[in-house]
Amino acid sequence: MATINKRKDQDGVLRFQVIIRLKGHPTQTATFARITDARKWAQHTEAAIREGRYFKTVEAKKHTLGDMIDRYIEQVNPSNARKAQLTWWKEKLGCYVLNDITPAMIAGGRDELLQAISKRGVQRSPATVVRYIAALSHVFTIGIKEFGWLESSPVSKIKKPREPSGRVRFLSNEERHQLLSACKDSYSPFLYIVVILAISTGMRQSEIMNLTWQQVDLQRRQIILEKTKNKTCRTIPLANLALELLEQHLHERQLHHQLLFPGKILGKPMDLRKAWTAALQQTGIKNFRFHDLRHSAASYMAMSGSNLVEIGILLGHKRLEVTRRYSHLSQEHISKAVERMNEEIFG
Repeated sequence: MATINKRKDQDGVLRFQVIIRLKGHPTQTATFARITDARKWAQHTEAAIREGRYFKTVEAKKHTLGDMIDRYIEQVNPSNARKAQLTWWKEKLGCYVLNDITPAMIAGGRDELLQAISKRGVQRSPATVVRYIAALSHVFTIGIKEFGWLESSPVSKIKKPREPSGRVRFLSNEERHQLLSACKDSYSPFLYIVVILAISTGMRQSEIMNLTWQQVDLQRRQIILEKTKNKTCRTIPLANLALELLEQHLHERQLHHQLLFPGKILGKPMDLRKAWTAALQQTGIKNFRFHDLRHSAASYMAMSGSNLVEIGILLGHKRLEVTRRYSHLSQEHISKAVERMNEEIFG
């Protein structure tokens, strides 16, 4: 129970000392100049102690955001996947104790990220800023659930920037023939097979370039991706030209290399940027990135009649909303399916 004692300080000013004693909990004390403040603190603090919330308030006053980010990086995120984003937040707000971090401060950081120029000399996109906010949000979530340093997250109370619709740029039939011809004639021995794999499987560039022979099962006609961007295992089917090229590549491999496409440094993949840029310049294809080969694979599947679930499984999408960008490409297939269904039912 809480007791309030009247006391005079050295200057003779009347003060009100609150003492809260609850069985099983350490004694809490505080002194106030007004009796109303003393009663309010006593009421709120006693309720918080009974509900198990008070210790979090104390922790939030002891630790800074920088402390929480450091502990998160050390214990939760040793791979440093979000380190650059979290370092930005630490430099911006790391000196503040957690109890003083407000939604307005987070929103101010969000607006600065949107308006300021990055170290690369470009303005950050809304999608990039959303990733910065997501990184900080996860730190607060861990701080609440595992560290026990907070009760709630200020990040949950701010609005995220609206992301534009996903870009869909894929190769036309003519562009595809031109690009593959240029890749086949490239000075790089790997460019052609890498591009074929990207178009036929929808794998990301990093996934292809870091492939090892242990991941490739030519007998079962598949590639196993154990560590993907979405942290899920993914099986990639192989067929036709991609399978033939990999079988040929296997016979030509150097046994001391585990990577399919090794570079000059042992254990590191080859850098295909110059060869890729040269192929694009030779064909005159504009506004096209390597990642658009992944969009090309998904687009070709949609236009060939594959449904969104099938496309999402191949690409490793966790959310169907991400795959919906290809839905308009399958409208013709859907229309034909509806026609077949109506013809079968009504004649």
